[in-house]
Amino acid sequence: MKYGEKAIEEAKLEVWENKHPENDYEVSIEFPEFTCKCPRSGYPDFATIKIKYVPDKYVIELKSLKLFLNKYRDRYISHEDATNEIFNALKETLKPKHLEVIGDFTPRGNVKTVIKIAF
Repeated sequence: MKYGEKAIEEAKLEVWENKHPENDYEVSIEFPEFTCKCPRSGYPDFATIKIKYVPDKYVIELKSLKLFLNKYRDRYISHEDATNEIFNALKETLKPKHLEVIGDFTPRGNVKTVIKIAF
């Protein structure tokens, strides 16, 4: 196993202390190279994962987020399940004031899917 594969395999979301919890500011993150596999066909699915959140006590450490999202590349998982899992992991880890996750999947077979979850 190469060092990058090992880092992805061991990835866990990490946080930093938010030094400005008194301010309601928005953090926007885009991950344009998200991949997973169709649970039915095994074909690769590609997406841009868009994350917006208003932090409370914590902000996400970006490298840990990148490695965490790369863990999906070899998983057989639906668009809906992948987006919901990412949302739930971020919600549990960050406990933000507001969170929105969008899975904007590239068309395949002439079908485009966009999954949006927010609170």
